[in-house]
Amino acid sequence: MADIGIRSDAVVSLREVTAETVGAICRLSDTLFEPQKKMVAANAVSIAQAHFEPKAWFRAVYADETPIGFVMLYDDPDKPNGYLWRLMIGGPYQKKGFGRKAMNLILDRARSRPNATEITLSYVPIEGSPEPFYCQMGFEPTGTMDDREVVMRRSL
Repeated sequence: MADIGIRSDAVVSLREVTAETVGAICRLSDTLFEPQKKMVAANAVSIAQAHFEPKAWFRAVYADETPIGFVMLYDDPDKPNGYLWRLMIGGPYQKKGFGRKAMNLILDRARSRPNATEITLSYVPIEGSPEPFYCQMGFEPTGTMDDREVVMRRSL
């Protein structure tokens, strides 16, 4: 993979998607490796869905000043559990620790909710799935499926 010019010790942050940044955030979906495109909706689709779901919370993932990914939560402050609806890190930025840093920020966000006790997520169980990453981040399978996706949970 070509040098992407971002050091692995870059500061990762979650920022609002704006009119100025939405194009770059949407284009990140094009950088995913082919099997990954079957595992996560395009960022443009996610952003559109978020605009029609009042409890959606979404942000661009940045490494220093470079947009590298996207995250979306189903965030209902009246419930003790959050749901990680989407997490994607663009292909050139994977395997550099940025996903782990972004996930820690997501967990911090989830913990900040009143009475928060856990966060759940689901993934498509095909070759190359993010299951090993989620397990490393402390998520465990619940034994249930959501449509054709494996559901995992993590206590906060």
